[in-house]
Amino acid sequence: MAPALAEHSRFVQRIRRRYASELPCLPPGAPVHESMQVALAALLERGFDLPSALRVLRQLVLERLAVLDCEQQAPLADITRSVTELAELALDAACSLAWTELDATYGAPIADLSRDSSYCYSPLSSDEPVDTAPQRAQLWVVGMGKLGARELNVSSDIDLIYVYDHDGETTGNAEGRNRISNHEYFGKAVKHIYNTVGEVNEHGQVFRVDLALRPNGNSGPSAVSLNALEEYFLVQGREWERFAWLKSRVIAPRANVADGTAGGLRGAVLPFVFRKYLDYSVFEALRTLHRQIREHASKRAAGNPGRANDVKLSRGGIREIEFTVQLLQVVRGGQFPELRTRPTLDALQRLCKANLMPQATADALASAYDFLRRVEHRVQYLDDQQTHVLPTRDDDLAWIAASMGCASLCAFLHTLDAHRETVAQEFDTLLGGAGQGQCNGKGCQKMGSRSPAEELEILLPQLPEAFADKLREWSDNPRVKALRDGAFLRVVRLIERTGAWVEEGRVSETAALRLTDWIEPLLRRESYLALLQERPAVHERLLRLLGAAKWPARYLLKHPGVIDELASQQLLTDRFDGVQFEEDLEARLAALRSTDEDDEEALLDLLRRAHHAEVFRTLARDLEGVLTVEFVADDLSALADTVLNVAARWCWNRLKNRHREEPNFAIIGYGKLGGKELGYGSDLDIVFVFDDDDENAGEIYATFVRKLINWLSVKTGEGDLYEIDTALRPNGNSGLLVTSFEAYAAYQEKRGSNTAWTWEHQAMTRARCVIAPKPAIASGEPGLAERFEAVRQTVITAERDNALLVDEIVAMREKVRAAHRLPADRFDVKHSVGGMVDVEFVVQYLVLAHSRTHPTMRDNTGNIKLLHRAQKCGLLPPGMGEAAARAYRELRRIQHRARLDEIPTHVDPDSVQEEAAAVQALWRHVLGHDPQT
Repeated sequence: MAPALAEHSRFVQRIRRRYASELPCLPPGAPVHESMQVALAALLERGFDLPSALRVLRQLVLERLAVLDCEQQAPLADITRSVTELAELALDAACSLAWTELDATYGAPIADLSRDSSYCYSPLSSDEPVDTAPQRAQLWVVGMGKLGARELNVSSDIDLIYVYDHDGETTGNAEGRNRISNHEYFGKAVKHIYNTVGEVNEHGQVFRVDLALRPNGNSGPSAVSLNALEEYFLVQGREWERFAWLKSRVIAPRANVADGTAGGLRGAVLPFVFRKYLDYSVFEALRTLHRQIREHASKRAAGNPGRANDVKLSRGGIREIEFTVQLLQVVRGGQFPELRTRPTLDALQRLCKANLMPQATADALASAYDFLRRVEHRVQYLDDQQTHVLPTRDDDLAWIAASMGCASLCAFLHTLDAHRETVAQEFDTLLGGAGQGQCNGKGCQKMGSRSPAEELEILLPQLPEAFADKLREWSDNPRVKALRDGAFLRVVRLIERTGAWVEEGRVSETAALRLTDWIEPLLRRESYLALLQERPAVHERLLRLLGAAKWPARYLLKHPGVIDELASQQLLTDRFDGVQFEEDLEARLAALRSTDEDDEEALLDLLRRAHHAEVFRTLARDLEGVLTVEFVADDLSALADTVLNVAARWCWNRLKNRHREEPNFAIIGYGKLGGKELGYGSDLDIVFVFDDDDENAGEIYATFVRKLINWLSVKTGEGDLYEIDTALRPNGNSGLLVTSFEAYAAYQEKRGSNTAWTWEHQAMTRARCVIAPKPAIASGEPGLAERFEAVRQTVITAERDNALLVDEIVAMREKVRAAHRLPADRFDVKHSVGGMVDVEFVVQYLVLAHSRTHPTMRDNTGNIKLLHRAQKCGLLPPGMGEAAARAYRELRRIQHRARLDEIPTHVDPDSVQEEAAAVQALWRHVLGHDPQT
């Protein structure tokens, strides 16, 4: 086995022979920008001109990296960072040299803001000074691919695109002559920069430069204006270019990067790369691109079998890892900004955190990427060739194996093959291999010569009758007629697959009919069609949900983007995690803030998308039978708590007149929110209180609460969050929207002339503090949450005349029942005698009448648990509490199912005879008489 010494590299040998005296110019350690700047200065002092000094610096850096990498097993990140920072330094120096020489001849390029459509003149008042100084137009050197991602390999070329911010013309030379347009100036600058960095002289070149990724490729101008780039993205930008621009980054001039002026490019690039909706249409574009790359690699290897061992382009190579990661980023990065990162290894972990990839898969791909990249570097150390093909010489192969830390060449090749097979399998799984997205039904393979409309006509007789009749109505549908052939073909394939599944009994015909209702308004959004075609499992799971009940179909129609959740492997195994949900939202906010996209509208949409997705996850688990009704209510209530917490924090941070970093403010939840019994679409009964001595506190918190309610209830393009009901605040709708805590406590504890009614104390049995600031540990004082609970305990344990309490509760119950029209021959599971409300009123009585002497009745644990506790402490005879709890649970289940099916909660009385009897027995025993009919 050859020793793992850098001197085996023929390239290293040449450097050491030719630049022995210059090698000490580079300070010890891994080359970084500062140490390379020191070396460059030393080389310039020795008489090298800048282009030559940069070339010699490259030789010194690569010699050092070969030693660190092959002999000391330096981390991959250290190697790629050094090469990237060398490119950044060289390009920055080349820009400075170009500006100096070109300005001397043509003058500085000046921005003509009047010609810039993105510039809007806004007149100033007469007493404000107007800055009339000319503004220099800027050229940004945009690094693409591995340069943009700071992942350059040791013998890499650099993919560049040159963008300038403003049109205009130069000022001319000292005599005022030689004025040229900015476009001409920057075209000359591109050539000048190339001469400094890319041209070959006696010391080689710094980097090979490739401009082929610029708009219109090699036929396009070498430098493009920002306005022209935006127009190109809008009109001509192709799907594969989105993958290229994903890793784009302004590399130079360094000053523009540092002062933020280069950030102007971001506004053009982000909406092109990341679409607003989940974008599965890129799958086919990536398949085509990958197929072209593989075909090119095969042709290159046809006359030279050794080229088949390409660690970058062959099956299971580096490119397939990059494509796997980039595809998932582009598909979801529009809605999930935390996925927008350039480095491959960082992106892998973010995808894993977003549950788009199992941790084991992410770790395996990361390990493969590290291994393949380090092999790639050793291949390039040998002769400084831009190649990714394993050498054929035995000594070179043995050296690579040894420098990789492998015991033998066989061990190295075995590890290499294992990594490549892992990558290939994951890549093929993601893209589905050949035939992914095909209809896999009868007749699909015969498509080709006929139009999609003709294919649909041939298909209709093969479908179930009602399904076919529904589809025939599409013949005059303008949305269908407006479809492109490619999109129409997707629809035909989805219909064919659906029909085959109905015939096989995998899905119901009802589901197929609802699919047509769901898909019709979305025909213009081809990304949804692409998702269903690309993911048959998602298609089938969607059909099962549509067939299960009406409400899910309507929810999916309002929020179609949530169907992507059906692709999640964790969908049916996980439960709602409030901490993780909040962390994800904060990560998205941070990502938006990093690109200056965190305006109020973006935050409102972010909250809504996250909320809708989580509701849908719960719905899917519910309909698949994974969750009980109680668990559904628990998760929906926890979701509401978390959304209120996040919305309140974000809203306060954006409040203009806030007077402190955190509000001393609490939200009290009542009703179903307070009792953690929320259902789908439930509104939130909440009361707002504050404890703040600031003289303007009342006004500030009132403004805050109005803003928060608007954040929660306003409809945006992404829908709304919750309807908010504040009628339970002191004095109801005539009272203040937000109350000081002291006034709230006095009202509830009947201190003073303005006090709560009995029905408001009934509500307190189910009330809880949903959000409140954590008290300062050092102060030792209780926080608002603790103080509220103390008030609640005082209210529910107060001495009462139980006979009077019975009368008041019975009267309130009859008032509630009278407000609802109940059919004489049907049983309403909520409001009829023996229904759910009877149970709730009985439990409220038990709490208010007996929690003073029975402490276990004080906790807000829900009606079912309180019934069991009441039986356990002797307030109910043996078996009665258990029977009433079973009845209540069954009535809730029936109500829940009816609401999902969007049918009345009225059932045949005989079907709930046992449940109604148990509730009526409870009522008679506790309240002393039969409930009124």
